[in-house]
Amino acid sequence: MNQSPKAPRAKAATAKNKKKSRVELDLEARERKRQKKHRGHVSGSRTNVDADKNAANAQCKNADPRIGSKKPVPLLVETVNKKAVKPKPEEKPRLSPEEELTKLENDPRLDALLDKLDDGETLNAEDQAFVDLTLDRIDVLMDQLGIELGDEDDEVDEVEKNEDMLQLLKRGNPKDVF
Repeated sequence: MNQSPKAPRAKAATAKNKKKSRVELDLEARERKRQKKHRGHVSGSRTNVDADKNAANAQCKNADPRIGSKKPVPLLVETVNKKAVKPKPEEKPRLSPEEELTKLENDPRLDALLDKLDDGETLNAEDQAFVDLTLDRIDVLMDQLGIELGDEDDEVDEVEKNEDMLQLLKRGNPKDVF
């Protein structure tokens, strides 16, 4: 177990700690105190705000600062791919029932078609549908206005019958009337 005298003793030489002198200890203490003193913000940090932002933004540099949709907007209108927007039809001013009735009664197309029907001609399906719709609308408007469609001859006959009855009663002879 004898070791050769020429072998190096590495552990024994490094194991000993060298004691520091009082001067070295003071220098280390001053260095620690100086580092402690500079723990806060650097001078001028309140006025140099961009430096802090640049440090924070370095991490989020890829984020898009714009708010809203990232969908690209076409600058030219393409009518081939997209449906055209249909404009809303303008609403016609509503006519009063009396005005609408006079307008329908004075309609030249309706008059011409009714003349054809009176002559015995037949109308095609479109014209017949127009006549039917228009006449139905006229009936509705007359009902709204309280106008009754009746034969004038019937009213005249009733008035004449009433007058005849009065004359018979005055004469007293009802057999003369018939």
